[in-house]
Formats: sequence, structure tokens, C-alpha cells
Amino acid sequence: MKILHVIANLAPRYGGPSQACRHMAAAMAARGHAVSIHTTNHDGPLVLDVPTDRPVVEDGVAIHYFPIQTPRFWGTSWPLARGLKRTIPGQDIVHIHSLYMFHDWVAGHYCRAAGTPYLIRPHGTLDPYLHRRHRWRKSVMDLAFQNRALRHAAAIHYTTDEEMALAAPFAQGAPGVVVPNGLDMAAYECLPARGAFRARHPEIGGKTIVLFFGRLNFKKGLDILVRAFAAVARRRDDVHLVIAGPDDGMKAKTVGWLAEAGITGNTTFTGMLLGDDKMALLADCDLFVLPSHSENFGIAVVEAMASGLPVVVSDKVNIWREVVAAKAGVVAPPEAEAFSREMSAILNDPAKRQTLSANARAFARARYDWTAIAERLEAVYIDVIDGCA
Repeated sequence: MKILHVIANLAPRYGGPSQACRHMAAAMAARGHAVSIHTTNHDGPLVLDVPTDRPVVEDGVAIHYFPIQTPRFWGTSWPLARGLKRTIPGQDIVHIHSLYMFHDWVAGHYCRAAGTPYLIRPHGTLDPYLHRRHRWRKSVMDLAFQNRALRHAAAIHYTTDEEMALAAPFAQGAPGVVVPNGLDMAAYECLPARGAFRARHPEIGGKTIVLFFGRLNFKKGLDILVRAFAAVARRRDDVHLVIAGPDDGMKAKTVGWLAEAGITGNTTFTGMLLGDDKMALLADCDLFVLPSHSENFGIAVVEAMASGLPVVVSDKVNIWREVVAAKAGVVAPPEAEAFSREMSAILNDPAKRQTLSANARAFARARYDWTAIAERLEAVYIDVIDGCA
């Protein structure tokens, strides 16, 4: 098959969607398909140091970067539009990532014009919590192109049953398919020896590390995290909070909340960590927390579980039912008191923490390895192509 992915950006600062697109494409290329990605060189206020006149081949995937243009917030790139117009007619299937973006409008248009079937992956945008955000602006785009793009999609790609159920009222009647995100589990088989991350951050010492790992974004519940951790820290003096991830507009507020709670000295910000630095972080931490108000999947949760960390997640993280069923962690509503209580219960019970750790590691490896997930995605693509033939 000739498979084209279309996404606004691939810079690491954009977190899970960019990471998932790369890994999904690579997993399908490993199965022998001709896979390419069309995207922009957008990287926050900067641009990626990548060529825009030729593809970059990574893991068997031809990535075509096009120059970002104004307005950047919409992912505008008329060179990308021209590239899609040329490329889409020669593809068997197109996989469009995210909604309400320039590339979504353009790719949907050219797919319909060429009769090329396409899937849309909303990345949680159809969750009621996010769907109503900036609703007036989105309503204009719904009328202009988004409803039509959804209505004519061969399928909408969800990563959990929970996401599909939440999105149903806004999916314009398009059929849904569920294929989860994944990880290359081989990378998590042998984590670095404990101690390297702590050595770089002597303020932590020998304290138990509670980890938040992800973009510092409005939906992540950082206010809940601060209040919950402050309550834990008042009861015990051997805990330290590590907040690891790129700032997506919430760091200044989070710093203020930490100061108000009097726990600035109990907290370390690392910024975004990649590669060996990320693995050293995961090896040294003891508990992962994610009190999000909305999370269509939560790849950071899977990374934590694959590393053997027990997890505390909100019931708005859409893999929460799977986490509970596997006894890999605990779930709480996105409220500070509830999170504090569940965090303390795990931290105060080493045997429970060890059991959750073992369950988390086994569950992540059994369910979220890209090798198996790629087979499911391939089957979806074949069904879509056969159904549109």
C-alpha cells in the first residue's frame, strides 16, 4: 500500500500526536508498505532545522517538510497544500491527524477531489471538554470545512473505546475504528541503572520521586497536581515532584501555584527530555501522576507503565478502564483531594507499589507494542481500501 500521513508538525515539543504519527508510520513501513508524511517545519516560535526541498528518510518513512507560514497557529503552509495536491492522487489511503487545522482542510479537500479514501484521527478534539473550547471559532470552521471532512471520512480513528463513545455526538455519522497508540517496547526492556537522573539533580537526594511527564498544557490538570502533591508533602518530608516536559503555556502559572503552596523547594522542572535523558528519568522515578481534564489516550501513561511505574490517572484519561482492569495503577476524578489520597495510599504501601509496578510493566508490554498494533492498523487500511474500491 501507498500510505500518506498528514500532520501539522512533528517537532518533539508537540508531544503525543507527533510522536504517535512518527511511530505509526515507521511501524507500517516495517511491514513493507510505502509510507510518507507531509508536514511543516513548525517548531513553536522557531522552525526545525530540516530541508524543505527534499524528503528526509527516517525508519523507512519519507518525511516531506514544508515551510510554515502566517498565521502559524493554524499550521498554514501553501507549499504543503501544493504538495498534497500533487501527492494525494497517487496514494491508496491518507491518514489525517488532528482537526481544525490548515492541513486538515486541504488534505480532506484533495482526497475527496481525487477519490482517495482517508481516515481522520481527532486526537481527542471531539471530546466534549475540548469540543466546547473556543466553540465560536470552531463553529465557523465546522461550517467552512470540518463537518464535511468528518462526514466524508472513510473512518475516524480513535485510540480507545472511551474516546469513540465521547466523540459520537460530534462525529457527523462517520464510522469509527479503534486502534491504540503504541511504543517500541524493546527500548524499555533494559532501562539505565538507577541514579543517573538523581545525580544530575542533587536537590532531590534520596527522596521518593513523583513524576508528571508531558506537555505543560491547560488540559493536564497541573493545578490539581500541585494541590495534591502539596497535601502529600505536608504529611511526609521524603517526596519530591519532578515536572518533565515542554512548556505549552502553563509553566508560569504552575510556578506561581507551587510558590503559593510552599513547595517550590520540593519541585524540579526539567523541560523536555528525550532519548537517554528520558530513560534515565523514568528509571529513577517511583510514581507517575496525570490528573488531566481530557486525554484521548495518554502515551506518557504507557511509557510510565512500560518502565514499571505505578500510575495514578484521572478518569478523563481514556485508557483509565484498561489501567484499572490490569491492576496497573489507580484512577481518581480530577480533584486534588482524591489524587492526594490515592498517591499517599501507594507511597505508604511498598508492597502495593511493587505489585502495581509489576502489573504495569506486563500490561504495557502485552497490549501496546507497535509490532502487534501495526497488524491491526494494516487490517483497518485494507478494509477501508476494499470498501472504497
